Amino acid sequence: METASLVTGPLNDRHVALGATMGAFGGWSMPISYPGGSVAEHTAVRTTVGVFDVSHLGKVSVTGAGAAASVNRCLTADLGRIVPGQAQYTLCCADDGGVVDDLIAYLVSPDELLLVPNAANAAAVATMLRAAAPDGVEVVDRHRERAVLAVQGPRSADVLVTVLPGAAGLAELSYMAFADVAGVRVCRTGYTGEHGYELLVPAGQAPEVWDALLAAASPLGGRPCGLAARDTLRTEMGYPLHGQDLSPQITPVQAGSGWAVGWKKPEFWGRAALLAEQEAGPTRTLRGLRATGRGVPRPGMAVLDAAGQRVGETTSGTFSPTLKAGIALALIETASGVDVGDPVSVDVRGRPLACTVVKPPFVPSHVR
Repeated sequence: METASLVTGPLNDRHVALGATMGAFGGWSMPISYPGGSVAEHTAVRTTVGVFDVSHLGKVSVTGAGAAASVNRCLTADLGRIVPGQAQYTLCCADDGGVVDDLIAYLVSPDELLLVPNAANAAAVATMLRAAAPDGVEVVDRHRERAVLAVQGPRSADVLVTVLPGAAGLAELSYMAFADVAGVRVCRTGYTGEHGYELLVPAGQAPEVWDALLAAASPLGGRPCGLAARDTLRTEMGYPLHGQDLSPQITPVQAGSGWAVGWKKPEFWGRAALLAEQEAGPTRTLRGLRATGRGVPRPGMAVLDAAGQRVGETTSGTFSPTLKAGIALALIETASGVDVGDPVSVDVRGRPLACTVVKPPFVPSHVR
């Protein structure tokens, strides 16, 4: 339920008018689902198009001579591998290799970036980068200045072309590239595994853009979608959620996110610890679990091997609307020898739920 202590975004009145169930997420009051339910929203994204308000995501600008070089000495991914007009998934790690946050970096120029961290960690990321910035590089938390809208699904390009003047070329925009159209930054990113876009919209324009997106999506069978559907969609893809599958206690090596680390870079936060862990091998590894029995795994449940010995713990778990089965992500102890293809069980409130260890994604990704 919404409380006075939660931040409300620029579309709060729109969500209330649509009958959304609101809930707390990262300190913000956000739509969890709309009338019709999260399964229908999930299905819309997989089959046609869904429109999400994810304005709780942070926005941090880094500007000034050498801004990109400054950030590149801090975050894990190598900004030298992209050019202006591209975005990059990256991690902000602590010295011990734990993940403070995962985020998207938009490279505008060597002297300008926009970072999009998670809601709860935006201020911390900004503070860390500000402390590390050289003279002349300014780090500003712009969390409330822009809304973030996600248009996801196979018909997402059709919706954008209808709504944004001059957006005809967006259908050809390559994955992780972005363009500024009519004052809106449009990036070919998303958290669903479908072809889609994320729009950074000036907060004052957000209601108008939201209305137009829904009007364009509705004739296609699209609908507004809340964070419950976003969670089932991302879990089907095996995408990590910070605070569950990545955290200050879960490193990129353990979470299978080493692909987001520029291992050859001479400097980034947590480098020494992560290199040592990579060389030694992690003591636990994030795997997928697909239920073969009836039941739904949830986060924080024990994972048992065929002999009934505890070998790990679930970090995320839900019912997959696509597979009509329970799925989970779980940290499995390396020493257990449990690997992809092996049978395990999840202790669901004292009842064993039979599962098979799999490698995500659980369903095919359509991101290209």
